[in-house]
Amino acid sequence: MQRIAARTAWTIAGLLLLFVLIQGFVWHAAYRGAVGLSGDPTAIERLTGPRGSIVALFAHMVTGALVTTLSVIQLAGPIRRRWPRLHRNSGRLLAVAALLTGIGGLVYIARSGTVGGTDMSAAFGLYGVLMIIAAIQTPRLAMHRDYDRHRRWGLRLIILGLGSWFYRLHYGLWFGITCSLGDATCGMGVQSDFSGLFDRIQVWAFYLPYLLVLEWWLRRRPQPVRR
Repeated sequence: MQRIAARTAWTIAGLLLLFVLIQGFVWHAAYRGAVGLSGDPTAIERLTGPRGSIVALFAHMVTGALVTTLSVIQLAGPIRRRWPRLHRNSGRLLAVAALLTGIGGLVYIARSGTVGGTDMSAAFGLYGVLMIIAAIQTPRLAMHRDYDRHRRWGLRLIILGLGSWFYRLHYGLWFGITCSLGDATCGMGVQSDFSGLFDRIQVWAFYLPYLLVLEWWLRRRPQPVRR
């Protein structure tokens, strides 16, 4: 009993820490997206393309901030067990926000491309498609009471929901490591037009490795008996 209580306490502490860590990204994305939707030209910076695609991208930022926040909440087992209604309602909101986030990102890529070129467009496009699929599958399986597959798709959606934060986290860690070694290595492999080696790796590394690890973990877990 004490072991279970200790594990629960550590889980809650870890989730609280994760929630605090994502706040910088969440508020930056939400604020910049809201400023862009208000029509403030200072939010555009290097964004190019038709106004409709830029509006879609700003909406993508706002809903993406919500997706990142709700992903941590959905990951909290104690909330799911103690307040199942909150879990269900926040899960529905997460699915809708993730669907809108994926669509907004794909609209911008299709109409304006990305600053990083073909590699970034392909990687971000696949990321958006996977998020849309997960956003549809997760609630669909819950409505069909297929809770094992619902949980699997929910975990995939959570990983994708945290992907944008992982992307920024990787850059922060990379600059922290390379700059601590000296000025000559600071930001090695990173270019302003995202053409550096680290940039090209990053566009895939912020979500695919995490999904692969999740799939490996899911396949190692005992499968429930179907009746």
